[in-house]
Amino acid sequence: MSATTSTPTRKSVDWAGLGWLLLFFWYFSGVTQALLLFSGTTGFAGFRDALFLSTLWFVPVLLLPQFTRTIAAIIGVVLWAASLVGLSYFAIYHQEFSQSVIFVMFESNSAEAGEYFSQYFSVGLCLALLLYTVVAVLLWKRLRPVTLSVRSRIPVVLLLLAANLVYPFYKQLVTQQRSFADAVEKVQLRMEPAVPWQLVVGYQQYRQQLDNMQKLLEQNASLPPLQHLQDSSGEAPRTLVLVLGESTTREHMHLYGYNRETTPNLDALAASDSGLTVFQNVVSPRPYTIEVMQQILTFGDQQHPDRFMTDPSLINLMKQAGYKTFWITNQQTMTKRNTMLTTFSQQTDAPVYLNNQRNQNASQYDDVVLAPFEKALQDPAQKKFIIVHLLGTHMDYRFRYPEAYERFKDRQGVPAKLTSDQVETYNFYDNAVLYNDYVVSSLIKRYSASTPNGFLMYLSDHGEDVYSSGKHDRLGRNEGDPTRPMYTIPFLVWTSPSWQAANPRDLKGMANRAYSSSHLIHTLSDLAGLSYDRYEPAKSLVSPEFVVAPRWIGNPYSKDGIREFDQLPMDKAERAQEAALSIKAKPDNI
Repeated sequence: MSATTSTPTRKSVDWAGLGWLLLFFWYFSGVTQALLLFSGTTGFAGFRDALFLSTLWFVPVLLLPQFTRTIAAIIGVVLWAASLVGLSYFAIYHQEFSQSVIFVMFESNSAEAGEYFSQYFSVGLCLALLLYTVVAVLLWKRLRPVTLSVRSRIPVVLLLLAANLVYPFYKQLVTQQRSFADAVEKVQLRMEPAVPWQLVVGYQQYRQQLDNMQKLLEQNASLPPLQHLQDSSGEAPRTLVLVLGESTTREHMHLYGYNRETTPNLDALAASDSGLTVFQNVVSPRPYTIEVMQQILTFGDQQHPDRFMTDPSLINLMKQAGYKTFWITNQQTMTKRNTMLTTFSQQTDAPVYLNNQRNQNASQYDDVVLAPFEKALQDPAQKKFIIVHLLGTHMDYRFRYPEAYERFKDRQGVPAKLTSDQVETYNFYDNAVLYNDYVVSSLIKRYSASTPNGFLMYLSDHGEDVYSSGKHDRLGRNEGDPTRPMYTIPFLVWTSPSWQAANPRDLKGMANRAYSSSHLIHTLSDLAGLSYDRYEPAKSLVSPEFVVAPRWIGNPYSKDGIREFDQLPMDKAERAQEAALSIKAKPDNI
C-alpha cells in the first residue's frame, strides 16, 4: 500500500473581506463626498481622492489581522467623529467643509454660535446623523480579518504607503517640478476631502493663512492717514456701493454689442434712462484677481505695483472720511491665493463671508449676496460704503448659475470653428453671464428701491477669453500670451436722483473714454467728492481734468513685462463690436 501525500494549496485572497474593510473606512468620507457629487455641488475629484485615501487604513489591519475589529473600531470612532462635522455642514449649508469655515467659526462670538445652533438644530438632522451612525456600526460588524502571507503582507503595505504618500510627493517634486513647500501643499489639498485630514489640513491651512493675514493687517494699520482729506459732498446721509465682478468680459455681454442676449436686465435698465451709465472702453491692468485688487483697491498701478503695501487702501480712505464700511463676498474666504482678499475685507467694519467651499469648482451662486446687501442698506449709519464681491463668471462656468438660467445650449451665435466640447464650454460661459446680469441688476434695483443718496459702481476684476479672440484654442487667461477679451471689462455707474441733483455730472458724455481700472481709487474718490494729497484728477474717469494715458497691461515685475493694451490686435468680430459701440456711444464732452 503506497502512501499518499498532499501538497498544501495556496490560500486565495479574501476579496470580500477586503471589500468590507474598504467600504467601512471609505464610508466616513465617502457619504459626504457622494452627497456633494450627486447634488452637483462639486466635481468628481473629492469623491475619487476620498476613495483612494481610505485604503491607507488597510495598513494597520493587514499588519495585525488578529486585531482587525479592535483596530477598525478605534479608527472608526475617530473617523466618525471627524465626519460628523463635514456631514452636518453639508446638511445645513449644502457646501463642503473647509479652512474657510474654520476662519468664520473663529471670527464668530459665542452669542453668534448660539444663534446658529438654535437656528439649524433640528430633530431631522439628529435622526439623519443617528441613522448614519447605525449604518457605520452595521458595517463594522461585517468586518473580519484578512490574512496575507508574511511574504506578501509587507510589499502590500509598502505599496499602499507609496501610492497614498510617496508617489504624490514624487509627482509634485519631479514631474511637476514644484518646490518642496508647494509639493506639501498640493499633497495636503489632495488629502483634504478625506477625514480626519479634512479637519487637520483645514486647521493647519487656516493657521498659516491667518498668520499671513495678520502680518498684512499690522502693516496696514501702521500706515499714516491721508493728508488734507476733504469731503465736498458735505454731511448729508449717503450710501455708496462698489460691486466687484469676476472673470466677466464685456465681449460676451449684449449690453456691449454681443450678438447673444446675455444681459436682458441691464439692457432694460440702460434703455429706461434710469440713471445707469454704461462706460464703453475700460480695461483691467492684469488678468488675475489678486493682482488686480492690489491696484484697483489701492494707489497701486502698473508703474507702482507695490503701493498696496506702502499707501492706505480705498477702505482706509473711506473710513478716514467717516464712512462705515461693509464687505460682502461670495469669493472663497481663506485660501492661499485669497489671503489678500480676506485682508482687504478685514479692514472693513462689517465683513460678511458667504462662500466657504474648499475649491472654486463648486456650485455657489451669487444671489446669496442679496440678503446681506439689503441688511447693509438698512444699517442706521449716516455714511455707508458697501463693497460686494461676486464670484461672477469664474471658471468652472457651469457651477456659476442655477438650472433655470441654462438658456444657451446650441450653436446659434457661436463661432463656427469651435468643436462640440468648445461649444459646450462657450454656452456655459454665456449662461453664467446671463445669471450675472440677474445678480448685478438685482443689486441695482434693490439699491434704487432703498431711495439712497449716492451711487453704485460695478466693474469686473478682469475679463476672460472663451474662444472669443479669434484664436479658437484660447480658454481662460494667460498674461504671457494676452488677448483683448482677457482685459475688456464692463464698467457701470448708477446714480441716484438725489445724488445727481446735488452733484451734477454728464456721465454719459464721458462714457467712451479710454480708461484703466488700475486708477479706480481716483474715480471713486472723485464721484464721492473726496480730495486729498494723493488724489490725481487726471486719473479720474469722470473728472473734467481727465487725461488720456496709455493703458498698461502685463506683469510689472518682469523685465519688459508690460505693454499697451491698445497695441493688442483685434480680430474681425472684435472690430465689428468696437465699431458698433463707437456709433452707440455719445461723444466725449471734454
